[in-house]
Amino acid sequence: MAFQGIIYAQNAKIKIDVERTIGEIDPKIYGVFMEPIQISGRRGLPDSPQVNTLYGNLYDPSSPLADENGFKKNYIDAMKELKITNIRWPGGNFLMGYNWQDGIGPKDKRPARINMAWGGIDNNHVGTDEWFALNKAIGSENIVAVNLGLGTIQDAAYWLEYCNYPKGTYYSDLRAKNGHPAPYKIAYLGIGNESWDCGGNMTPDYYLSQLKIYSRFARNFNPAQQGNNQMLKIAVGPGGNEPRFIEWTEAVMKAWQNRQWSWDLQGLSLHNYTVVRWDHKLASVGFGESEYSRILKATLEMEGLVSKYSGIMDKYDPQKNIALVVDEWGSWYASLPGANPGFLVQQNSIRDAILAALNLNIFARHADRVRMANIAQMINVLQAMIMTNKEKMVLTPSYYVYKLYLPFQDGSFVPVDFNAGVYTHGEISLPRLDAIAAKDSSGKLWLEITNLDPNRSSDIEVTVAGLTPKKAIGQTLTAPKVDSVNTFESPNTVVPKAISAKVEGGMLTLKLEPKSVTVISVEQ
Repeated sequence: MAFQGIIYAQNAKIKIDVERTIGEIDPKIYGVFMEPIQISGRRGLPDSPQVNTLYGNLYDPSSPLADENGFKKNYIDAMKELKITNIRWPGGNFLMGYNWQDGIGPKDKRPARINMAWGGIDNNHVGTDEWFALNKAIGSENIVAVNLGLGTIQDAAYWLEYCNYPKGTYYSDLRAKNGHPAPYKIAYLGIGNESWDCGGNMTPDYYLSQLKIYSRFARNFNPAQQGNNQMLKIAVGPGGNEPRFIEWTEAVMKAWQNRQWSWDLQGLSLHNYTVVRWDHKLASVGFGESEYSRILKATLEMEGLVSKYSGIMDKYDPQKNIALVVDEWGSWYASLPGANPGFLVQQNSIRDAILAALNLNIFARHADRVRMANIAQMINVLQAMIMTNKEKMVLTPSYYVYKLYLPFQDGSFVPVDFNAGVYTHGEISLPRLDAIAAKDSSGKLWLEITNLDPNRSSDIEVTVAGLTPKKAIGQTLTAPKVDSVNTFESPNTVVPKAISAKVEGGMLTLKLEPKSVTVISVEQ
């Protein structure tokens, strides 16, 4: 891909060679992250109503919309439409104070605990069995993370026994007693969370001492998950661009290269949020082009991070056995006016749709190493897919980007050559365009084009070597203003609209709206 062209050029040429397929886009990059974060009440105080991203929203047995497990069916149906491949749970920071045994058995017997990470009280009515039921309803796989904070290796080993051992032991029989005789499938096991900071402030050497023990003893005995179907383990990896994260990555990968037979891992996590300044976060509503361009510049730094840590991993793992798992990513703004600053409640605009597309494209271009990613988060906080208020639900622009990208799940990546041009605002210069292409399982070619320029449309000419296009149709997502959002009162301000390209002489031509994400299928 070449970022070249004339400043403010409004025309662009895209060339695709369908015979240059270079690898599979792993569908697991279209995952989400979910943890119970407080969104109302006073942090940590029990004397005011408290609702978080889970209780009173996704989970509410008293709701007329609740299914037999207490989860709201409209939310489940919305997530099913995206074919979400995996959900990471229970955290996040919440993980490091979580005891899984609090969340099993009769709900009226489960102890209430302080949510040590985000405030409020967790009644533990959503625990292991409920979470697996939710994943089954959505059709997603589980990423279960184990507690390296207040937890112990024995806690983790017993949790795996509860989840995965068929029968005949204390915890497997307890699972059966709780109504679930068949073992669960844990596809991925995260070992800790941000252990370099809020997850324990550990040194690389101390974390490695724990990683090896957990990797050895947190074992999966589900008969269906042996050999090539084994549970995959994900170690804590870097959390940004600081020298300490380079040291951390080097330490973990070197230890893996020199490992003994008794422990192993298959993934290394990367956490990276798009934020300009942590001490003065930008607003998610009521902003202008300056804030729009600054955030997009910041999010494009993901390319450098993925390249840097992939390079370090290549030193110790040239065969690319270890996946880079970007299991927390997304925009991070100031909380909405009137909301508690610690509760992370923010809106989601067309700017976030552009941001999501740019990151998903980066992951796809690094498909050889990035084989899982989880946007943060699923409901109400950070770059949420869904905003809720009791029975009300609104789908965000980021949700619609994931819906547009459905054809790329499990697609074969096809390189795209294009002149990106330059979009400039003040001192910030960005590529005007970004694009990826893929062939789906039926062989159909799909093309995604993002126009970052919020002011100018772009006329696109697409030539495709290896097939003769007859028709090109799809959808585009744009909005009236850079800060346009969907609300409960106006839920359809930012929604996809049909688009088609003109086909003549084997060439496609189409006009991209400003600040837009467009996906088209090319048919012959």
